[in-house]
Amino acid sequence: MTGPTLFPESGVIVDRDGRAELDPAFIDWQEADLLLARLTDEVPWEQADLIMFGRRVTEPRMSVWFSPDGIDYVYSGTRRASHPFTPALAALHRMVETRTGARFNSALVNLYRDGHDRLGWHSDNEECNGPEPTIASVSLGAERFFDLRHRDSGDTRRVLLPHGSLLVMSGRLQECWVHQVPAMTKVRAPRVNVTFRWVHGAAQ
Repeated sequence: MTGPTLFPESGVIVDRDGRAELDPAFIDWQEADLLLARLTDEVPWEQADLIMFGRRVTEPRMSVWFSPDGIDYVYSGTRRASHPFTPALAALHRMVETRTGARFNSALVNLYRDGHDRLGWHSDNEECNGPEPTIASVSLGAERFFDLRHRDSGDTRRVLLPHGSLLVMSGRLQECWVHQVPAMTKVRAPRVNVTFRWVHGAAQ
């Protein structure tokens, strides 16, 4: 995948078989602190049960699915009922659309309570996300590693996601790469992650 970068001041993490690029200072620290506090307070946190390798397991983090259009989301064998955007989430949604030039109609909000909470290897390749989705991910709170691994070559990338950063994944990335947020057990502070996406119709 070639072409100009979305964030030329920061560069590209992945530029073949899809694209991943990071704006490490999308939101300044003071505004990011306020947004973290508001989201932590406004979001009705849930802990879902997922189907992994045929077994039901409890998600190792908290998460909530938001869609102003009332579209539910299904992943790992679990249907997540939609919630309307909170005021803070609606404001962040406008900021991300302006910055990226993309449109988003939903968001998955994750709370990593400390470094023991994690997200295993996966890709956001559900049919409702479309064939080449653009997914914009805002990180607030504790810095955590984000890993990418190419499905065929095994090529890997690792980046630290700062407080107030914006990561954008696009093109064939969800088809050709998997990603994770690994455990970092020495981390004591929480992290909130908001992944905006465009969902195509009702998820079945």
